[in-house]
Amino acid sequence: MAVHAHPDDESSKGAATTARYAAEGVDVLVVSCTGGERGDVLNPSFGPGPTSLEGMRELRRSEMARAREALGVQQQWLGFVDSGLPEGDPLPPLPEGCFGLQPLEVAARPLVELVRAFRPHVMTTYDPSGGYPHPDHVMCHKVAFEAFQKAGEPSCYAGTGAPWEVFKLYYNHDFSLTRMRTIHEAMEGQGLVSPFGDWIESRAAREIPERPVTTRVEVSAYFPQRDAALVAHASQIDPDGFFFAVPRDLEADVWPWEEYELAESRVPTTLPEDDLFAGVRDVLGTTTTEGERA
Repeated sequence: MAVHAHPDDESSKGAATTARYAAEGVDVLVVSCTGGERGDVLNPSFGPGPTSLEGMRELRRSEMARAREALGVQQQWLGFVDSGLPEGDPLPPLPEGCFGLQPLEVAARPLVELVRAFRPHVMTTYDPSGGYPHPDHVMCHKVAFEAFQKAGEPSCYAGTGAPWEVFKLYYNHDFSLTRMRTIHEAMEGQGLVSPFGDWIESRAAREIPERPVTTRVEVSAYFPQRDAALVAHASQIDPDGFFFAVPRDLEADVWPWEEYELAESRVPTTLPEDDLFAGVRDVLGTTTTEGERA
């Protein structure tokens, strides 16, 4: 179960991993906490977008359907409304009723119900910072962490199904400074213009701490599925923009992985890992992906 804040996050964070496991026979469920209703149209070639929350919601749902098909995964909506990204100094208040303002127990309840129904062995989501300070990303972490902790407790969230204990919880690390610097240096070494130069300098200047990486999943064979899912979010992703600025053969050569931080495991495992199901297979008594869920 991969828990994300908005439609398109599932295609830019851990997408090749979900595509790989789905292709190998794992039941993979992407959870979108919000409808992305307050997202801007970020692709300059897309043209004008919907002017209402309802119109944007429908557009993002149709894009999500195409991305889901490209990745070969299942997908569910939690049904909360996008909080938007507040800008200004001081920051304006979040919109009434949005995801970021929900009480934790209210926001986590439908996810606990999904966990108890889908019964995943592995969950992925964002670290406590949200990956970047969008209120929905921060809330997404809180909700996923709460569901991981409480879905197996019979006394918690009554009326949401039989308890189910998830074995492992991971945080996505798709935009680590190490990854960006490695690709940046490889591109400069080939005389190419890197999309990461300014980003690396700004990250270093702000001294953003790098979180530990425990797990690298080899996914280069699934870059095409990831890219198809990105393109499916046509209002958000410019096919001539940032996400496609790195030649795929170079990326596969110097950075063929997606990285994760093992936040908590209820099964024995040895670090570093190359598989999100490390330790899970031993508990299930299988060396294949049959019967596994993420």
